[in-house]
This record gives sequence, C-alpha cells and structure tokens, in this order.
Amino acid sequence: MRVGIAFDLAPDSRPSDGPDDRFEEFDKPETVAAVAAVLRDEGHEVVLLGDGRAFLTRVLEEAPDFVWNLAEGEGVGRCREARVPAVLEMLGIPYTGSDPLTLAASLDKPVAKTLVAGVVAVPKGVTIPAGATGASVAARIAGGACGPGPWIVKPSFEGSSKGIRAHSLVDDAGQAAALCLTLSRDYGQPILVEEFIAGDEVTVGLVGNAPDLDVLGMMRVCPKSGDPRFIYSLEVKRDWDERVAYEIPADLPADVSARVVRAARASFEALGCRDVARIDFRVRDGVPYFLEANPLPGLAPDWSDLVILARGVGVGHDELIRRIFRAATLRAGLGGGP
Repeated sequence: MRVGIAFDLAPDSRPSDGPDDRFEEFDKPETVAAVAAVLRDEGHEVVLLGDGRAFLTRVLEEAPDFVWNLAEGEGVGRCREARVPAVLEMLGIPYTGSDPLTLAASLDKPVAKTLVAGVVAVPKGVTIPAGATGASVAARIAGGACGPGPWIVKPSFEGSSKGIRAHSLVDDAGQAAALCLTLSRDYGQPILVEEFIAGDEVTVGLVGNAPDLDVLGMMRVCPKSGDPRFIYSLEVKRDWDERVAYEIPADLPADVSARVVRAARASFEALGCRDVARIDFRVRDGVPYFLEANPLPGLAPDWSDLVILARGVGVGHDELIRRIFRAATLRAGLGGGP
C-alpha cells in the first residue's frame, strides 16, 4: 500500500517573535522517520506529504492509498488540526486518527469539557473572550463560576502545555485577569480559567475502536519536588527527565484506577475519538476530573507521553505504531494489516 505521512516539522530554533512555544507541538524529523521506517518494514511504500500548501500539492501528485496523520496545523485557530483530515475526506483518502469534528472539538478545551461533562467530572471554569477588558475579566473570575481559587489560566485552543507555565497557577482574581490579558494578546484566542484540582496528574492511553477499544495503560506524573501545587507546565515538559518521574502503571487504589479507566473510555467515546488518544485527568479525593483529550498525541520515540506510557507496559515504539495503524486500517475497511 502507498502510505503518505502528513506532518509539521519544528524549526531548529525557537521563534524570536511571539511566544517561544509556537511550534511546541510540531515534530522533529526523527519522529517522522521513525513512523516511516515501521511502515516500510511492513512492506508499504511511504511518501512524505508535509502540511499546508505543500501538503495540498503533494497529496494530489502522490495519490496515496492511505495517510498517517501527524499534522498539527500552524496558527491559533481551533480547527487547525482538522485541516488535513478535512482535505483527505474531500479526496476520499482514509487516514489514521480522529475526524475533523473530533479534532476541532478536542482542541477547543471549553467545547471538549462541555461534551464530556455528562459522563465525567470536569473542573469548574470560565472562558474569557479574546479582547475582554481587565475589569470585566476580574469580575467574571471573582463571580464564582470557576470556584474560589486557586486557578489555572491557559489558552483555550492549544496542546503540549503551550501557554501553561509555572506562573499559570494564580491565587487572586486580579492576578488571573492580568494573565488572561497577556495570554489573549500573545496567543490570539479565548482564555480558560479553571479551578485547580489538587491531586494526582494521570494520563490514559487508548488504542483501537469499539468494540475493541484497548486501554493501553495509565501513567501518573509525579513531581520530583513533591510540590502539592504541581502543574504539568511547559517548563516541566521541556525538562521532564529532571523534574518528574513517570509511574507506570499508576499506583492508585484499585477502585480509583477503575474510575479513571471508565472516565477515559467515556471521554474517548463522547468526543468521537478514533484509533488512538491520550486522555488527561487530575484525581482529587478519588474522583478523576477531565482536563483534556489528545486525539493527535505526540509519537516522538524518546519523549512523548504516550510512547513513555506504552514503553512502561512493555509496548515499544514500533509496536505502538503497528497497533495504531492496524486499528485505523481495520476501521477503514483495508484489512487491518500493519
């Protein structure tokens, strides 16, 4: 089979204008090469498609039978991850992962919370529109819709902890309002203010589709500092080997683990995820609170959370790629072979 790979490559250096995490979600060449190598080893012809205008040209010229989608999309729009799948659906080309609606809804954190709120617990929160004034923002936060504080302040349409820094945990409405205005200016989008869920940071990896949706495993992110106000910020992710320990499987009471697994499955289904996803929670008093879904999770061989989680349960990077590909091709009616 002729398999195309859609992807965005991170530049060699961080941008000098705007936020320095603008390309944080984009892949390194070695990630694309690793996925391509597995597909070639299984006998497929691989063509590299890229993203954006280059992708449009390449996908028409190369006419792949199937596409492995890694493309995050550039910019700040909530539909940027949906662009490549939308083009592929227009062209009738099957691909790995979730469809445009799920990718857009999951990237928009307030929308994702609304969709899963009927099946899992979600933190209290309020969305601050882009362009809101400082006084109105402080009043909305102090109004109680996002709880009494402390609060996490973060962009609404980002992944990979973009815009989430050590100072994103704030204790008063004025401080939260000031950060909202800064993030809105820097990221050009609404800002989400959520109650801080003090508890364990847990992520669940899922591969497959109903009725064969497999919970790959559960991982707890443990700060080496022991800080009870720990947040999985960008600084932590960039220095993960020094700042956190990944506990796989998560050492939680059996009943709590069962609740987290049920919540992950319910979130996957409520959002319409396909083939693969990573679902993030904070667990407080035994209750898992949904933070976000990642239907386009990173697959870097050495440092992506899903890959680390898989490795912790005995599934290497190559086997993870094969499992995702098998689930996607089976769903697409292409036999399910790797």
